[in-house]
Amino acid sequence: MQAEVVEQAQAGNVDAFRELVRDAAPRLYGIAYRILRDSTRAEDALQQALVQIWEGLPGLRDIDRFEPWTYRLVVHASYREAKRQRRWMASVRQISVEPSAPDQFGQVLDRDEVERSFRRLSPEHRAVLVLHHVIGLPIREVAEVLGIPMGTAESRLHYAARSFRAAFEADARSTVAWRAPA
Repeated sequence: MQAEVVEQAQAGNVDAFRELVRDAAPRLYGIAYRILRDSTRAEDALQQALVQIWEGLPGLRDIDRFEPWTYRLVVHASYREAKRQRRWMASVRQISVEPSAPDQFGQVLDRDEVERSFRRLSPEHRAVLVLHHVIGLPIREVAEVLGIPMGTAESRLHYAARSFRAAFEADARSTVAWRAPA
């Protein structure tokens, strides 16, 4: 079914493309949000990725690879958005704190300690964790989506998990110390 819709969208059928977007947008937004941790920037990255999907769709040779291809585009759009955000932040020298957007990925990542630890990771580390642990892609597909060798994906996943664990444990220690009576 999806293959037919992809073929129709490749042929320029706007309604077919809308159907693809309607089905894929929540997942793609979730990936962008997990990488960027900002709802507005995630929406911007999603819009950039959707434009790239529309423009690149006629050149997609393997229709069965549509979904991983869209993941790759949204991850790279998120990287670009993160880079733009870093440049902007450096020029303004301000940190804007916005409330987290509601998300569908469960209560675990809503906890403040986990959120702070996750924000400390680089966008590249966030991407590999999101694709593997949240989306559930095997490491081979994570490597394909990110356009990196499988060994690099495995290494990045290892270091991302290690960095996350260290940040989480440091936050947990500081929280316990802060709450402890004097």
